[in-house]
Amino acid sequence: MSAASAQSGAKSDAEPSSSNRRTARSGGRSARAAQAKKALATAGRAYTKPRRNTVGGLDIVSAEALEQIHDASLHILENFGIEFMAQDARDTFVRAGGLADDETGRVRLGRDMVEAALVTCPSYFELTPRNPERKLRLGENFMNFTLVAGPPSVHDEIKGRRSGGMTDYVDLVKLAQSFDVIHAVGNQPVAPMELPANTRHLDTYYANLRYTDRSFHASAIGEERALDAIDMMAISRGMTREELREDPSIATVISVNSPRKVDGAMTDGLRAMATWGQAVSITPFCLMGAMAPISVPAAVAQSNAEALACIVLTQLINPGSPVLYGSYISNVDLQSGAPAFGTPEHVQATMIAGQLARRYALPYRASNACASNICDAQAAYESMNALWACALGGAHLIYHGAGWLEGGLQASYEKVILDVEMAQEMVETCSPVAVNAEALALEAVAGVPPGGHYFGEAHTLAKFDSAFYKPLVSDLTNHENWLDAGGRTATERCTDIWQRKLREYEEPAMPADRLEALEAFMIKRKEELKDLYI
Repeated sequence: MSAASAQSGAKSDAEPSSSNRRTARSGGRSARAAQAKKALATAGRAYTKPRRNTVGGLDIVSAEALEQIHDASLHILENFGIEFMAQDARDTFVRAGGLADDETGRVRLGRDMVEAALVTCPSYFELTPRNPERKLRLGENFMNFTLVAGPPSVHDEIKGRRSGGMTDYVDLVKLAQSFDVIHAVGNQPVAPMELPANTRHLDTYYANLRYTDRSFHASAIGEERALDAIDMMAISRGMTREELREDPSIATVISVNSPRKVDGAMTDGLRAMATWGQAVSITPFCLMGAMAPISVPAAVAQSNAEALACIVLTQLINPGSPVLYGSYISNVDLQSGAPAFGTPEHVQATMIAGQLARRYALPYRASNACASNICDAQAAYESMNALWACALGGAHLIYHGAGWLEGGLQASYEKVILDVEMAQEMVETCSPVAVNAEALALEAVAGVPPGGHYFGEAHTLAKFDSAFYKPLVSDLTNHENWLDAGGRTATERCTDIWQRKLREYEEPAMPADRLEALEAFMIKRKEELKDLYI
């Protein structure tokens, strides 16, 4: 140490500034309440910029073990096959060199077909919604979250559990718009059960486009629903379907009826999306012990074979069309047969699937999930387990990112808020850590004597409003002040937050002519589809 430094250090020890003297705590409950109010007001705007995941890519099996799983998947494809119920899907494979048995519907693929398809899949792509600032970046090490998708029921602590309806649908997408950490809307955050099944997709697409400015996931149950989503997104952007082919905006999830069966409606939707250049997330849903073998490696191998078969189909239809490698593997409770989520086996399978996605250089989709019937501690710890699996597995799209309960049978208003808190903490934890002279703050260290404090240091004061993650839900007060404020639980605070967010919601602007065109399209299509079963 130089003499000057030593002298400066001695001076700092001998003559601490008044800001370094210990003082009584001040501010109390009113100051903490003001801080909480500020955190709530700013939470929705804290995560606008795309976030990078610096912790993704953890390998939990060796490279040799991963190749064993990959080879097992190829063995399934070459020898056992996947049943494709649609004749045109089987014909597409046969024209490319696959083998199909029209009596059983089974298609067998050689590894050369798989490798050729993987070459044409993009490792990174973007989905641009009507607000280009909300562009979804899929690949590299970006992390994105969607709203819950698909439940038939909805719950909140005020009205209780009930069948899904359009009013709840609109409120849920408004909540998605209220938090920047929800980057896209999943396919129907709750099903509007009161609307006709053959046209309700039009109402939901319209709500997605009017009440949010984000990308959304289309229904791919058949060609009609997929094409309607493409056309309505194109209208909202002032584009044609042909133009959207070169500038994709939306995605869909193609599910596999595990074990090893793909229905015709799914491949019809896949064909429509791939033909028009929109993203397809291939996501087999496998529950170990019921729909897949009981061991994690076997379940991953089967799910991988199912995913690879459908990925090959997308590239045979339109080489270069965007695709996500999806995984949704968990286990059942063998005593009851009930699905379980957020379990150790779920976490392991999600992370191994992430390794496979990296091996194939494909963007990866995984999910936040839990089995709890209500927004409670079980919901929180199961979801956090699932979220860590997504993060460490390198998931680029975390589906069901906010609002999932009851194994996917229920969308919860309180769980949306709880998941937003966890998602915001997750992206903050996984973000790059800057290490530089300013961050190392040696001047601040020099200015505080042993036993002193940093509350009054210039370095602290300069970052007083921006330092540290500001919780949305968590209450950091002591027990006395918590009781004085009503002793409210985290779930009760979530109820307050979603109500406030809906009161403060502002509809994102859309040009009037585009909104009118969407309404006209919806009316026209409802008339065309009213007597059809799709």
